[in-house]
Amino acid sequence: MKRYPVRILVSLFLLLALFNGAALSADKPLKIVASIKPIHSILSGLLKGIEQPELIVGAGKIPLGYELTPAQQESLKKADLIVWVGPELEKSMAAHLAKLPKDAPIITLLDRPELKVLPSRWDDKLRDPYFWQDSRNALILVDLLTKELMLLDAPRSHLYKRNRDALFKRVAELDRRLEYGYRGLKGGLVFTYYDTLQYFEQAYALKVAGVLASFPGVNIEAEKLLKERARIAEGWYACILTEAQMPMPELGLLTSGVDIPQIELDSFGTKLEPGENLYLELMNNNTQLIKQCVQRKSASSVADDKPVDDSNGASALHVPGGKFMLMNHHGNMVTEKDLLGKYQLIYFGYTYCPDVCPSSLSVMSTALKRMGDKAKKIQPYFITVDPERDTQEVMANYVAYFHKDMIGLMGSRAMTDRLIKDYNLVVEKVQEEGADPKDYIMDHTASVFLFGPDGKFITKFAHGITATQMVEKLEEYVK
Repeated sequence: MKRYPVRILVSLFLLLALFNGAALSADKPLKIVASIKPIHSILSGLLKGIEQPELIVGAGKIPLGYELTPAQQESLKKADLIVWVGPELEKSMAAHLAKLPKDAPIITLLDRPELKVLPSRWDDKLRDPYFWQDSRNALILVDLLTKELMLLDAPRSHLYKRNRDALFKRVAELDRRLEYGYRGLKGGLVFTYYDTLQYFEQAYALKVAGVLASFPGVNIEAEKLLKERARIAEGWYACILTEAQMPMPELGLLTSGVDIPQIELDSFGTKLEPGENLYLELMNNNTQLIKQCVQRKSASSVADDKPVDDSNGASALHVPGGKFMLMNHHGNMVTEKDLLGKYQLIYFGYTYCPDVCPSSLSVMSTALKRMGDKAKKIQPYFITVDPERDTQEVMANYVAYFHKDMIGLMGSRAMTDRLIKDYNLVVEKVQEEGADPKDYIMDHTASVFLFGPDGKFITKFAHGITATQMVEKLEEYVK
């Protein structure tokens, strides 16, 4: 029998041990703990298909004043990685982390130089903790956490890379919509009860003219209260922005006898379901509410027109529709005759739209998914009102994000203007004076049109309709 040198046998043993260790690591997912929902959301996207992270501050809660349960304290001790914001936001968390070994796997995000971290406007020795309110920080966070996960769990690097690419694309799309839609957030000065929007202000040119306090529990001087009360009464502000789950003991004093819109933001996502979609929902929701605020709209006033159907006398009004020649996102010419044979669900908008278009298209997509096989009778279309920027490539990437069967249509400026007239739309290009000519928004009617397989107009749904309501209406018409 052939004998092998001892050193070779030892080397083989070590290689076998390393292989088994790697296999064992691959079988045992990391235990990741995230302190708050926005951070948990990013991690959920990166860990998709692996093992979801544990969330500390759950439903209906905020980190300010939150006390960890005994079970959560034990989770910190067993965690392979702990990701939190920092002591400015999470004092209780800071106390428990201080008890862990010095080499405990902790990422304090406010300490990371990769992120844009602003100083507090109340104390220059402290940092503003609400960094996720700038979507560019979220993009940085995606890459930061991906690298950390790959270092900790090399065997799954390919999965983290795959998830990173998918998540980065979604957050980048959000960032682009917010950046090009910042003009829609201008229009009036706002007052915030708590100082949660400094990052949002800088990123999207929001005009916050008054802030009452930095955090809950901070003593507010009577002089400041009276000063802000007088400004509110004099009409300085378009609205007051508050935060979900944050106590506001002085709000009654500020607004007593004054008619001013009050809109509640949810910057921690307390009312949202935790998971990979939460961050995108949070930013979209807050942006829409802020836009309503600066335009002096109440949170419930979102519909720009009422649904119209034949029973309400639509036949006596201008009936939407007409002849056209457009190009689809595949590069093929399309006329109104090519749409015949299926019910047509048509929405007019543009890809740089900051909030209304993504919201409407998401409702359409969700409604179609809920209809099951019956949705095969319906073809969704997205027609751009901004052909100068919405090229074939841009449209192809955009519609694919919302629904696999959605078709994007674009035409010349002249053809687009004709469609706007034929469909009785209101569309206005809004260009800020002195801004880059490419940076503009398109204010437009946000209705969804339904046509029959024969091309005849059936009804239209107002912006603000829910997916459930749209399904109920479609079930009535689609036979």
